[in-house]
Amino acid sequence: MRITLGVTGGVAAYKSAELVRRLQQEGHSVQVVMTRAAREFITPLTFAALSGQKVITDLFGAEGSASGEANLESAIEHIAVAQRTDLLLVAPATADILAKFARGIADDFLSTLYLASTAPVVVAPAMNVNMWQHAATQENLATLRARGVRIVEPGEGYLACGMTGPGRLAAQGEIVKAVQDVLWAGQDLAGETVLVTAGPTCEDIDPVRFLSNRSSGKMGYAVAEAAARRGAKVILVSGPTSLEAPQGVERQDVRSTREMLDAVVRNFAQASIGIFAAAVADFRPAEPAASKIKRGKESVTLRLEPNPDILATVARDKGERLVVGFAAETENVAENARKKLTQKNADLIVANDVTVEGAGFDYDTNIVTLFSRDGRDLALPRMSKAEVADKILDEALRLRGVLRGKSASHRASD
Repeated sequence: MRITLGVTGGVAAYKSAELVRRLQQEGHSVQVVMTRAAREFITPLTFAALSGQKVITDLFGAEGSASGEANLESAIEHIAVAQRTDLLLVAPATADILAKFARGIADDFLSTLYLASTAPVVVAPAMNVNMWQHAATQENLATLRARGVRIVEPGEGYLACGMTGPGRLAAQGEIVKAVQDVLWAGQDLAGETVLVTAGPTCEDIDPVRFLSNRSSGKMGYAVAEAAARRGAKVILVSGPTSLEAPQGVERQDVRSTREMLDAVVRNFAQASIGIFAAAVADFRPAEPAASKIKRGKESVTLRLEPNPDILATVARDKGERLVVGFAAETENVAENARKKLTQKNADLIVANDVTVEGAGFDYDTNIVTLFSRDGRDLALPRMSKAEVADKILDEALRLRGVLRGKSASHRASD
């Protein structure tokens, strides 16, 4: 894999030299990009000798570049590097570069490269303890996490400034493992077909009004994007939402619950994993009006009838397919989730309390617990929906391996 290593200005910059070696030992090609401040701590020549590649130090090639002068090639080099890199790693990452990444500031090669790249990003911060704990830094970190950036938390200990606490660059092994995890995650769903439902459904009352819910579709879209990034063929059946389809995902738009069921049944046969994240309307008007219901003095009674249960319908005849359902609850989350797991014949239920701040509709974050068919309950802290999506896929693959192992053992005993 081709890794671009960003080195920023901090005492820990010298540790990045050994990091180049560690990454090369894992079979990766490493090109180094240095900020101006980084060159105050370690020279580009060191990284050039270790990596065997040109070290990029300036956006236009005028400072510290191989040629020493700006030209058209150097002016667009950040685009070329962005297109060929498989992962951007920044270690050490200062508070300054974290702020630039979070706020979209592009005033040097590294910050411009970050905006131009679609590759996964891993950052390993290192700074003074007070800078690390400052509200501005923590806010910037939260922003980056919400965008899917992998943060390798700094370690605690005696810092170069003389203070003690969190802020020292994470151990080399931790950084390399984070890189491997991100890159490996891009391979583990190759050959799989993942069917995902997302968003709300709408049930017409009349040609103007309808019943729906507050679902934004963000969680389902995050799952679809993560599955595609990890190599799967992804079919996304989406209710009405303003979100754009993730790259490489086949989106099929529906409106009502019955339309979503038809699309799911049509596509489920080719899927190996079904993840049903849509907030489906449980009821629909029994007799939608053919014309707009006019305002009057009399009250209006709306009679509702139940919609088909999509999760239960597909799980009933799932065969070897793995089925993941969602439970948006307001009370008794664990009890209701376990009941749904059994009643719907699902393999995994992703449950949350939508009344908790940061876990309800339209947030970029979520707080969920994963209830698995094999009895494992995995409670996750508040994290971005992109991170939750990867955790769901991780647990689905783990669970499928467990279930297949039990099935094989049962057949052998027969």
